[in-house]
Amino acid sequence: MPQLLIVYHSRTGGSRQMASTAAAAAALEAPTVLKTAVEAGPDDLLAADGYLFCAPENLAAIAGVMKDFYDRCYYPVLGRIEGRPYAQMVCAGSDGQNAARQTARIATGWRLREVQPPLIVCTHAQTTEAILAEKRLSAEQLSPCRDLGAAMAAGLALGIF
Repeated sequence: MPQLLIVYHSRTGGSRQMASTAAAAAALEAPTVLKTAVEAGPDDLLAADGYLFCAPENLAAIAGVMKDFYDRCYYPVLGRIEGRPYAQMVCAGSDGQNAARQTARIATGWRLREVQPPLIVCTHAQTTEAILAEKRLSAEQLSPCRDLGAAMAAGLALGIF
């Protein structure tokens, strides 16, 4: 059965909640592997049939730890994962668009197939204290993450993508 890989990074908990929520829903539909960006590597990408990437926006860019994951994995899997489906989630304080564009550019280089526009959850954290605080996402914020995880896994299991 096809496998979904969810790779995430989270410093203050928002992205972790998003990825965990998506993974719990996905696991009901298809085999799902949830890994942090530090743990995940090229072999994980090669073993999976589809991907869900989840990262926070830091200073209007993807978080450095997520970028490190892409840096470590880019060339070892280049030309070996083409055409596989992917989607992404961004936990942002205000916008998230640039972080989403960066991941999309990397996915374009890998020749992955985007199956949904980026899902951006905005926390509206604008002060130093709010930005650094542990995030507690609401059920309303997490609901689209649950839906995306389930849809990605079901799409893989049914051979839709």
